[in-house]
Amino acid sequence: MAREFGLGSVAGSKLPGQKDRGWKNADMAPTHFTSIRRAQNDSDSSVNRSKGCFHRMNLTRRSFVLLSACASVGQVLGQGVAPRVVKPQAKPAPSGRPFDAHFVDIAHEAGLTAPVIYGNSESKDYILETTGCGCAFIDYDNDGWMDIFVLTGTRVGGAPPGTTNRLYKNNRDGTFTDVTQKAGLQDVGWASAVCVGDYNNDGFEDMFCTYFGQNKLYRNNGDGTFTDVTKPAGLSNQLPRWGAGCVFVDYNRDGHLDLFVSNYVQFDFERVPKPGANSNCNWKGVPVECGPRGLPPGIHSLYRNNGDGTFTDVSRQAGLSELRESYGMTAVAADLNEDGWPDIYVACDSTPSLLLMNSGRGTFTEEGIPRGVALSEDGMEQAGMGVAIGDYDLDGHLDLFKTHFAEDTNGLYHNDGKGNFEDVTRAAKIGVETHYVCWGAGMVDLDNDGLPDLFMTTGSVYPQLEKTLPQYPKNTPRVVFRNLGNGVFEELIEEAGPGIAAPHCSRGCAFGDFDNDGDVDIVIVNLNEPPSLLRNDLRGAHHWLKVKLIGTTSNRSAIGTRVSVHYGGKKQAQEVMSQSSFYSANDPRLHFGLGTEKTADVEIRWVSGLQEKLKAVAADQLITVKEGKGIVPGAGWSKH
Repeated sequence: MAREFGLGSVAGSKLPGQKDRGWKNADMAPTHFTSIRRAQNDSDSSVNRSKGCFHRMNLTRRSFVLLSACASVGQVLGQGVAPRVVKPQAKPAPSGRPFDAHFVDIAHEAGLTAPVIYGNSESKDYILETTGCGCAFIDYDNDGWMDIFVLTGTRVGGAPPGTTNRLYKNNRDGTFTDVTQKAGLQDVGWASAVCVGDYNNDGFEDMFCTYFGQNKLYRNNGDGTFTDVTKPAGLSNQLPRWGAGCVFVDYNRDGHLDLFVSNYVQFDFERVPKPGANSNCNWKGVPVECGPRGLPPGIHSLYRNNGDGTFTDVSRQAGLSELRESYGMTAVAADLNEDGWPDIYVACDSTPSLLLMNSGRGTFTEEGIPRGVALSEDGMEQAGMGVAIGDYDLDGHLDLFKTHFAEDTNGLYHNDGKGNFEDVTRAAKIGVETHYVCWGAGMVDLDNDGLPDLFMTTGSVYPQLEKTLPQYPKNTPRVVFRNLGNGVFEELIEEAGPGIAAPHCSRGCAFGDFDNDGDVDIVIVNLNEPPSLLRNDLRGAHHWLKVKLIGTTSNRSAIGTRVSVHYGGKKQAQEVMSQSSFYSANDPRLHFGLGTEKTADVEIRWVSGLQEKLKAVAADQLITVKEGKGIVPGAGWSKH
């Protein structure tokens, strides 16, 4: 059953001044939810259940209401973020298996030297200074090499000289050149997210960027330059909004990329309380910036591409205008129930996350709770930040991984193929890590063994906290969870290389192969310092395959197209997406590690519905497939 009204009161997150708009009555509440009813069998499972309100139970209508009431108690006890506190699982003994991926930060020698400015580095007065921004791998000049785009913010008192978003052109020798000014992309503001896609189907990838104030659409002119076409495209705001996640998605499958934008909070410098002003402005007894709880939530938007370079706001017609009680962050789009129509998932901060199911008739229904991806397994709201999508268990279905706040587990959700999810966080041993505030997320095969791994960036939102509580440092490491192949993951930090272990205050990250050597590298946003570029110095002899898609009837970027690769008795599914991780965009060339296999069969289901099959494709190469035409000769590159 889908929810009829808002989000916050469903799990007890009613905001000050809001009416109680949850279920009309107890009989409307679902009888059970996958994310809540899963038995917690681990002996080391221990959740702080808000003064003992929660007990293990099967959720009846009555117990769901009790659960919601207890969640409300947790909020009244006071803090600006979701209060779920979880004891970490006991860490299993090391597997002893070698990990062939080894990450080294080469950003400085590669020429990525400009800092990402975002608020005061030592203390924050406003939540606007804390959330940070994303980045993208984008081949803006179509030369076959991934370039890098990095967003930036500003400071309350004004940006330092030289602050701007940055476009770095790949020199094809392991270095990059800053071409921001030449490309016409100099801009400064409180930037949030970037999504990449060819919205006008002219063969060159465009970018949409969200900001506090006014979002912007940058059209790629095909000559190395971009033009801000926000106003003529019909995407201007009348009033300032805090744009958060964004995703190009062909929701009506007409061959033109539409646009979904989540919004975070309604923010006004003059009205936001100062740190420590109330219960939503404290953490661990220390005054901190206020929010998101206690601030009015943003309103999400869907824009239909008219096919002539303009967009029309169809949020109300699509059924999204009633979603007014969620703090939206990263947005991703994929066909999660495999009905041929792309759905949208939004990680939400301290409110239930949203799963917008596409009806195929131009409308969406919010079904996050009944489908098991809105709340924690014990029914608590979580501080959702970033999202990764992939097929971690090789069953051909797309699973979800969502990052959360410190002292909470990150969430791994297994898809049954029909869009119903089970929270397998503890079963997968992801619950061993609860120390960090986590942001960027990836479900990618880092060591090419044929098993998608998990990756996440971390970094505090309360830099001033470290002086009083040193156990909560501002800078923290990145984290790898290597896939052991039996539904279980193993946490690695130092073992994955110095680029993983180095502490930073990081936010968005993007995954791609910048040096075209057949593995996955990572670019990471670090606040108030230059970005990191983690080169993967992969050891071993594992094989791989990359797939680049060009739409003809489908949108040119092939966003929403699903590729399933069969190798050695395994099957792995991926989809082309315009945003994931945290506010970031990955290399659109889908990467499949093949382990010891030297060939693979490839199945492609285009957004248009066309299906193509390629047999016995040789490993260790990039293949380019044009819709309806098969592999394009001479359009790939080999490992050597």
